Amino acid sequence: MDGILNLNKPTGMTSHDVVARVRRLLKTKRAGHAGTLDPDAVGVLVVAVGQATRLLPHLPTEPKEYIARLSLGRATTTEDASGAVTETSDVRALTEPQLQAVLPQFIGKISQIPPMVSAVHHAGKRLYELARQGIVVEREPRTVTIYQLTASEFVPGSEAEATLHITCGGGTYIRTLCVDIGKAMGVPAHMKALTREAVGPFRREASVTLEDLEAKREGVLLSAVGALPLPQYIVTEVQAQKIRHGMAISADLLRTEETVMLLYRERLIALAHYIDGELRPFKVFPESQDV
Repeated sequence: MDGILNLNKPTGMTSHDVVARVRRLLKTKRAGHAGTLDPDAVGVLVVAVGQATRLLPHLPTEPKEYIARLSLGRATTTEDASGAVTETSDVRALTEPQLQAVLPQFIGKISQIPPMVSAVHHAGKRLYELARQGIVVEREPRTVTIYQLTASEFVPGSEAEATLHITCGGGTYIRTLCVDIGKAMGVPAHMKALTREAVGPFRREASVTLEDLEAKREGVLLSAVGALPLPQYIVTEVQAQKIRHGMAISADLLRTEETVMLLYRERLIALAHYIDGELRPFKVFPESQDV
């Protein structure tokens, strides 16, 4: 079993839990995901299986698209609905135009401070491990990119809500974005719910579920050849034999130092760098495997 899963992660499971379940269902020891999704969140989790795990660094994972439910008037320890409430405010006077007015300042490159429940390392430990011990530490701000940000379905009240539609780069903390939007409006806030609609070309409407895997439905595993946004080079049988021994082959391509997929009989046999008129393989796949 080798290939890519565009998986629709259910709520209540960590990304690690999902990968462990995939290993059991597909009876494989090799599986890994291409970007964590919070336990309470649902949506696209890209999982590589078998030999395809070697392709994880090359999979297209940007931009990411999210739908988040923003709650205004209440802050929590985790910046989402699972945390304890730390602050409340009556926001019945807030209006949708006030929300719309602050959104433009969050488009483009912005600075975020990673939440304490994130997987960022600090002194050899993950922040979420420190948070479980009740420890809060200073975190360095990080620059992330928001490409698009719109709001809809605004519901006023003592705890107002709105739906955010976000297209962003990797490393963006949507819960922190919700909190910062609240700060810009002068009120406490948190992320009430989150759905990841897309990771690069992998979209939720084309995803499969764990139930699909359990039922052993066909077509759940995608070919890595179709998933990788890399140029393809078809090799001959003689060239394929050289490549499988790690040898370079001569080629005439337009661009240099480019990563190229080498295909033989419609199968991916290697990834190579194109340098000085040669395709130099740096990741070769066994002849017996089909990725």
